[in-house]
Amino acid sequence: MRLLLQRVREGKVTIEGQNVASIGKGLVVLVGFGPEDTIDLRGGKLWNTLIEKMVGLRIFPDDEGKMNRGIEEAGGEIILVSQFTLYADSRKGRRPSFHLSAPPGVAEPLFQHFVEDVRSRLPGRVQQGVFAADMDVSLTNWGPVTLLLDSADF
Repeated sequence: MRLLLQRVREGKVTIEGQNVASIGKGLVVLVGFGPEDTIDLRGGKLWNTLIEKMVGLRIFPDDEGKMNRGIEEAGGEIILVSQFTLYADSRKGRRPSFHLSAPPGVAEPLFQHFVEDVRSRLPGRVQQGVFAADMDVSLTNWGPVTLLLDSADF
């Protein structure tokens, strides 16, 4: 599993001009699953570690402007967006291969469970894009601050 976190002043997801998610201060998180990820990932140590790391990272400013607060303490929100291209293989040629991404039949339930589990951690503050939809994701990256959490590192 890979999570690309972007600290934002605002973020929005639209599909065919219709707003499906929008937040002010918080995180836009691209969520991707790889070939080793299975439904058994949910609820396990790695799964919970990544959720807690994402929520607990002290990347929001305190009263003195130092990155010293997590999203919860900062009062921020999250948009979760499924993103199979986080597992793109661009080593050969000019067209990326996506053979390292989990197939949709595995990735979609994992993504939905991830959304549920993050929502239970931050009730009322988590929105989502639509799995496999052609989405327009817009954001104002604050900092900019962008971090990659890769399950292979944990």
